[in-house]
Amino acid sequence: MSKKNSYLGPLFIIGILFFVMGFVTWVNGTLITFFKKAFSLDNTSSYLVTFAFFISYTVMAIPCSMVLKKTGFKNGMSLALGVMAVGTLIFIPAAEMASYPLFLVGLFTIGIGLTVLQTASNPYATILGPRESAAQRISIMGIANKSAGIFSQIIFGKLLLAGASTGDPKSELDKVAMPYLVLTAVLIALALIIRMSKGLVEVSEEEDDAPVAAQQATAQKTSVLQFPNLVLGVLALFCYVGAEVIAGDTIISYGVSLGFPEEEARLFGTFTLYGMMAGYLLGIVLIPKYVSQQAYLKFSAILGLVVTVIAVNSTGFTSVLCIAILGFANAVIWPALWPLALSGLGKFTKIASALLVMGISGGAVLPLVYGSIADSIGSTQKAYWILVPLYIYMLYFGYIGHKKKSW
Repeated sequence: MSKKNSYLGPLFIIGILFFVMGFVTWVNGTLITFFKKAFSLDNTSSYLVTFAFFISYTVMAIPCSMVLKKTGFKNGMSLALGVMAVGTLIFIPAAEMASYPLFLVGLFTIGIGLTVLQTASNPYATILGPRESAAQRISIMGIANKSAGIFSQIIFGKLLLAGASTGDPKSELDKVAMPYLVLTAVLIALALIIRMSKGLVEVSEEEDDAPVAAQQATAQKTSVLQFPNLVLGVLALFCYVGAEVIAGDTIISYGVSLGFPEEEARLFGTFTLYGMMAGYLLGIVLIPKYVSQQAYLKFSAILGLVVTVIAVNSTGFTSVLCIAILGFANAVIWPALWPLALSGLGKFTKIASALLVMGISGGAVLPLVYGSIADSIGSTQKAYWILVPLYIYMLYFGYIGHKKKSW
């Protein structure tokens, strides 16, 4: 069996996990609009959905890396799915009690489980094969992730946002009970399947295909913070995830604010995900044969800047479509950032991966900032200006930041 073929089984399992991650992550855009109506929330309060979900990455990233050190990949992933099942199960009493804070606790718990999966799966996909094609492999995982997101938004959009409102908050909230009960059962089943699977193989998080001289230089370092490409990469990932979540999770509410009916706006989130899938497919074709990971990162950041400016200066469906196109611009930034930030880390790769996962907290903080700006200026459209400095920094990392190997 060739070395390449030996990767296929483990990567297939990781692809299933990326599908699960996408399904429970991208339903947040639907939940934001649903909770905003059910609990009569303002923009800032409604984006506590993303805050509760993503802040767990900052709180739990390093503890989760310690858990993985004890459990290994397979048992850690199984444990993560079990924790996510606890989070989805919390939705049942939250609906019964009509408690928005309890829903947020459930989202935070789901996020803890996802933190374990992210901490394991991204470096796993990066290391399991040549580093120069890591963005290609993670792009394939991204297709699984975004496909699941499209399914979840269609399914939950139909269940939660389609049809006439009952006018009774308690009756509205009851809509989430059954689908989340089913989701709990699926997560438990997957946890058991992963636990019994023989397909996952262990790889060393400290593997490095850097030149011998670079490995010797790494051996002389005493702290992960001595690697500028990693530190700057964490901030780039923070900016990227914030931009990705703003583009994906605000678009439904944005459409409603522009006057589109919920029945129509509930599908806008899938437009962003279709854009991301198109970007991933293009990345798979182009990287690394025709274009490097860093070149694609620079192109993506420039495209994000241009489309954002058009979005805040256009009207109606054109503006909504621009937010969706940001999905295409964002697609390959994530898979390009990981190998660039982890390049040359050697023995520090594991803790560096945990720090990168902490950067996912951009999805918690920046949508909340977006919502606060929208409330303060009275415009959900002009609040998208927040994306401009985010893309500028990502462009800096693509041109200069990833090249810095010492301070």
